[in-house]
Amino acid sequence: MYQQPQRRRRNFAPFIIAILLAGSLIVGLRLFIGSREQGGGGTGGTPGDGASQAVSQTRSCDGGGVRLTVAASIEKTELLRKMAADYSGRKVGGRCAEVVMTKSTGGVIQALARGWDERQDGPRPDVWSPASSSWIALLRQRAAGADTGSPVSADNPSIAKTPLVIAMPKPMAEALGWPGKKLGWSDLLELSKSSWAKYGHPEWGRFRLGKTNPNFSTSGLNATIGTYFAATGLSGDLSEKNVADPGAREFVRGVEHSIVHYGDTTLTFLSNLQRADDAGAGLSYISAVAVEEKSVWDYNEGNPTGDPTTLGKHAKPKVPLVAIYPKEGTLYSDSPYAVLTTPWVDDAKRAVAADFLAYLRAAPQQKRFTDFAFRSHDGKPGRLITEANGLLPAEPTSTLNPPAPNVLDKVLSSWAELRKPANVLMVIDVSGSMGAEVPGTGRTKLDLAKQAAINALPQFGPHDQVGLWMFSTKRDGDKDHLELAPMATVDDAQRKRLRARLEGLVPDGGTGLYDTALAAYRHVRGRHSGDAINAVVFLTDGKNEDTNSLSLENLLPGLRAESAQESVRMFTIAYGQDADLGVLKRISETTNAAAYDSREPGSIDQVFTAVVSNF
Repeated sequence: MYQQPQRRRRNFAPFIIAILLAGSLIVGLRLFIGSREQGGGGTGGTPGDGASQAVSQTRSCDGGGVRLTVAASIEKTELLRKMAADYSGRKVGGRCAEVVMTKSTGGVIQALARGWDERQDGPRPDVWSPASSSWIALLRQRAAGADTGSPVSADNPSIAKTPLVIAMPKPMAEALGWPGKKLGWSDLLELSKSSWAKYGHPEWGRFRLGKTNPNFSTSGLNATIGTYFAATGLSGDLSEKNVADPGAREFVRGVEHSIVHYGDTTLTFLSNLQRADDAGAGLSYISAVAVEEKSVWDYNEGNPTGDPTTLGKHAKPKVPLVAIYPKEGTLYSDSPYAVLTTPWVDDAKRAVAADFLAYLRAAPQQKRFTDFAFRSHDGKPGRLITEANGLLPAEPTSTLNPPAPNVLDKVLSSWAELRKPANVLMVIDVSGSMGAEVPGTGRTKLDLAKQAAINALPQFGPHDQVGLWMFSTKRDGDKDHLELAPMATVDDAQRKRLRARLEGLVPDGGTGLYDTALAAYRHVRGRHSGDAINAVVFLTDGKNEDTNSLSLENLLPGLRAESAQESVRMFTIAYGQDADLGVLKRISETTNAAAYDSREPGSIDQVFTAVVSNF
């Protein structure tokens, strides 16, 4: 499946991590057939640059009109685009009003905090609507630290809501007592310590949880906050002291260690689950995944991307998901509507922004939101929130408020210490084509890839193990790969070793893709740890050119884990226009991972950090 970019956790100062990765996920770098969640999107096209990216829309006003640019998180961009098109052309203050949507990316917070440079950050927005108010709170704190003043006002009304839930295949949820029994994080923690045999289903194996990286994704952030509330037994006013409590930390560690892997979007899990369901194995991939309620409906409609334009194009799953509303309480993704207080937002734009907000909150548009399984701006469920659809309209009975920004910082830094460790092998293509210059940069593709990998190194922590291979053709006798740094604990010495080896890479030879992919998979498999995420990051700019290698048809069976064994996941990066996207997608899908698109070489830094968010 396809994927996308932005920062992440580990040794970064937690607040900076949240800032750089916040908001809505980065768009357009994913190879998924569309994407959703709090930011990333696209349909397999080439990525764009900047913190916001325009969505194609017909102009409604001639010269003299007022044009309002709204940057929105990707899960609602397409729906808002249609509403904006219907709205545009009306008169506000005697002038024609036009609303243009852009896809909000993970760079919005950073760009707004420093004042927004259109050359670097793309079209500047007048209104920002991330998935959650938590990102606005972080923006205020970041702006205060930069002494630039808050670029958003204090009042940012919701335009639609959807609560965080724990989505679970229906038979599994029913085995736990759904829908009659109240369930939550404590039940999942208990289940993670045993297996499904306790509930009469040994064939389901151990409990496997999917959860996104809280530095990328609103669902991941809300789930992490929710587990801390569950660990402390509180329903409000979470404090730094609560987050540091040893008992709370152990609770969170237990939940995190049941994770299959992380990621920058829930689409990774939902698309993999759909593929498993298509193959009749809907109960084998994952036991539960923290998502927004709307995503459960999207998945059950055969449309995990949540894109209205793809609704109805895939069959509904054989095994549907149902929503568990954590008994300890849950948070809402409240889609705030923040009119910027920046100099470029003048009185005319503010008037249009206020009018468009009123339009969005009016009954006809609220119905359009609820027709796609959002709840209304005041949290009321629509006709789709029914038990028949796996959703419970009377829930959630207990809601939580996001902690203060300083406490949120502590949550993120604590999570970085408690999350599941990773064993990762980075495999970098150094074939001759990697020496091609990237127009406008004065640097080669390999130069940019090396820098991206080096920039990602601080994201690994002392509990991780990371190694490095390079590959082209005949690098070590008849082998197409060469080990440059063995997989080892990421201490200062290993970090320096990896950096030095990356800096020394030079392009030469052809592309020995298939043999190297199998060798890398087997290498990590031989060092597999049940207590870690085991993965390969595989970057290439070409197609297999080793005529003596095994075929793709012989490679893929070798990447499939045997029943009841944990797979090594291969996260591939298609780098440059000549990369074999279809092949890389098949490799990643075979290992229940994701393929990332960096066909525009200038996007590689963002893509690389997005890939690392899975660990």
